[in-house]
Amino acid sequence: MTKALALISGGLDSILAAKLVKDQGIEVIGICFKSYFFGAKSAEKMTKQIGVPLEVVDFSDEHLEIVKSPKHGHGKNMNPCIDCHAMMMKEAGKLLDKYNADFIITGEVLNQRPMSQNKSSLNVVKKESGIGEKILRPLCAKVLPETEMEKEGLIDRNNLLGISGRGRKVQMELAEKWGIKDYPSPAGGCKLTEPNYSIRLRELLEHVENPSERELELLKYGRHFRVSEGCKVISSRTAVEADEIRKLVNDQDIGFLVKDFKGSMVIIDGESSDKDIEFAAKVAGRYSKGKDEEKIKVIYGEYAKPYNKSIEVKPASDDEIAEFIIS
Repeated sequence: MTKALALISGGLDSILAAKLVKDQGIEVIGICFKSYFFGAKSAEKMTKQIGVPLEVVDFSDEHLEIVKSPKHGHGKNMNPCIDCHAMMMKEAGKLLDKYNADFIITGEVLNQRPMSQNKSSLNVVKKESGIGEKILRPLCAKVLPETEMEKEGLIDRNNLLGISGRGRKVQMELAEKWGIKDYPSPAGGCKLTEPNYSIRLRELLEHVENPSERELELLKYGRHFRVSEGCKVISSRTAVEADEIRKLVNDQDIGFLVKDFKGSMVIIDGESSDKDIEFAAKVAGRYSKGKDEEKIKVIYGEYAKPYNKSIEVKPASDDEIAEFIIS
């Protein structure tokens, strides 16, 4: 029986491609690559809807190196889509023998994304993956050259599609026909496509050559301020963000609370000076109910212990916020 590995991002296109091939009587196994910037939850949810098993492959460290310095550059934000796709194809190629599979399926659509899915970019991915002849793009196969799998009769080209361009009408009609629901927006699962996250990541990489998973996770939440080379102040925007930040703090972090007013959660991440502590206290005041007070008292200390220190400051001004805020 013919067998294929389907790269499943968790988005609609990849799941439609897998379903299209499965409906030809081909056994399909989903492969989801997990990194610091995207996970597997959506892929797990989507594959259940079409009855395809899923294997999750963690390539976080290897992917981070590509994000730092992609051969083909970043997209609009910090997303190195061409290099990322080529890497996924290459890693999937290594799994063909493990699963005794014949070829690889991807949900790419010609010209859907102007930079990473034009004909030139698809050919770059095909070439640099090292397994170009094993790649099938079922959603746009009819507007691409015939593959070896089609020529050999492993799959019927007549039952593949010829979608091209940025429109989503065909995909949405297929989703409705096949009962596929609750799918995310395109690229919705990758943090590297988000402007604010990308700004913070770029800034972090300017100061930290090899950031930890914790540092990368913290970038997802709150307001970030660079106060010195090795020190950042982070202030939560919402109660939900505060809960997420609490999961990531450690014994070395310094926490801040405004004594008589409710406010955001504020921490210092990194080695801090007296000046850094003063600014963090001013940030705590700025994002508290006491932001209009002339002076406020802020207590602080190591996060895991009772806060046994205090400082009186004036809440940070607009100019002070603008000077240090990253995003």
